[in-house]
This record gives sequence, C-alpha cells and structure tokens, in this order.
Amino acid sequence: MSRQDAMRALLAGIADDLQAYAQLQELLHDQFRAALRHKASELQAVAEAIGTLVDAMQQRRSDRVALVQRLVGETGNMAQAFALLKNAAREKMEADWASLETAVLECKRLSKRNGDLLAEQYTIMQRVLHGEEQIYAPA
Repeated sequence: MSRQDAMRALLAGIADDLQAYAQLQELLHDQFRAALRHKASELQAVAEAIGTLVDAMQQRRSDRVALVQRLVGETGNMAQAFALLKNAAREKMEADWASLETAVLECKRLSKRNGDLLAEQYTIMQRVLHGEEQIYAPA
C-alpha cells in the first residue's frame, strides 16, 4: 500500500466512524427508550445492533492505528499524520477528528446513562423479587 493509499484509507475510516457514531447515538437513545418501557425484546435487538456496530468501529480503530504507524512511524499520532496533508485538507480532517472525539464522549455519556438506568432497574427488581436484606439498618 502506498503512502497515498494509506492516507486515503485513514481519511475514509474517520468519515466512516463519524457516520457510525451518529448511528451509535441513535441506538443508545433506542436502548434508553426500550429500558424505560421495560421492553426486553427491543433491548436484545438494540444490544445486538450495538455490538455489531462497535465491532466494526473497533476494527477501523485498529486499522487507523496501523495506518498512522505506516505513515509517520511506530510512535506516530493523528496530529503527525494530519501534518502530512495540505492546509485545506488538514483543516478539514482536524475538524472531522475533533467532531469524532466529541461524538465518542457523547456516546460514552449516553452509555453510562443507560447503564445506570439498567443497573437501577435491576436493583429494584431484586428488591421486589427477594425483599430487602435488612429492613432496619443498625444504628
């Protein structure tokens, strides 16, 4: 693979991840709505879709690391790879990378929100099914 092909693949992977993170955000909203409605079958379907999407994103991340190493060396980073681009292309990719970082943080926030909701629902269900372990706490 030539350096130009590696750069094209790197840029395409970032564009693909921008779209994937938008899809992931939608799926996380779907997951939250299904959890609020206690729809186990919907939760299962969303979990499978999230798993498939995240697997593809993880593969692109691994590919991205390899491409950056190919372009700028073993200890290279995205900023060094972007520095290889001309001004307009570099500015666009830096903006896309910043958008991707923002999308990652938002998905982490949504995932934590969903996890907190599901954990709370589980705790409540355990109390309903099995009762409180200790009704009165020692003083």
